[in-house]
Amino acid sequence: MSLNHSLDKRHALVTGASRGIGYAVARQLLEQGACVTLMGRGEAALKQAAASLAVHGEVNFASGDIARQSDVHQAFAAAKARFGPIDILVNNAGQAVSQRFDRLDEAAWQQMLAVNLTGTFHCMQAALPDMLERQWGRIVNVASTAGLVGYAYVSAYCAAKHGVIGLTRALALETARKGVTVNAVCPGYTETDIVREAVANITEKTGMNAEQARGKLAERNPQGRLVQPDEVAEAVLWLCQPGSAAVNGQSIPIDGGEVMAG
Repeated sequence: MSLNHSLDKRHALVTGASRGIGYAVARQLLEQGACVTLMGRGEAALKQAAASLAVHGEVNFASGDIARQSDVHQAFAAAKARFGPIDILVNNAGQAVSQRFDRLDEAAWQQMLAVNLTGTFHCMQAALPDMLERQWGRIVNVASTAGLVGYAYVSAYCAAKHGVIGLTRALALETARKGVTVNAVCPGYTETDIVREAVANITEKTGMNAEQARGKLAERNPQGRLVQPDEVAEAVLWLCQPGSAAVNGQSIPIDGGEVMAG
């Protein structure tokens, strides 16, 4: 990625930012001149991530659970005290639980909605007022191909990610004439902790080894591979650029053609 500092001094807040896609997004935003606040639940991991990212630019962290509105308000207030109003929000934090539908209990269902959908709502609602006041903002929600199609054994996750895409589209229409764009990226199976957990689950239930399980997931991608976090981050970064102002309400698959092929 060229270092043209197209986001010079813009304040970006990235959730789930201590590893995986969130970490890659934070690094690329920093390389374009943004000041970045990392948000997540684990303070130790956030502190370590911030220390390693500091070489790329101005970075801070704020811990909190996005499923709790009070945590979000507290974390956003701390972020704004350091870097000012939030110009860019990347909702990346998420969890996946694999379970057959008839065995899915209400607690797991509610947890998937709370983290993947309600948490996104909390953060969007907290960031939006400053964006509207300044007539400029970028909101990018990291959804999933599970928000575009169905996958067996992850019904709650699919429902939550479909909800994220619906929320993205609705808010995009509300802010379309106010300088704020709202978009989603929808990664296929990506080299992250969620996929590593899926591999472990497959090996436990099927007897496959880890390499076979990874291959099974990669088969869904017409390119025959797992998506890399940096590839998702590149798409997120593009949506945050000033030049992407005409792109609004979109849900962009980052999946090697999986959804198209389906």
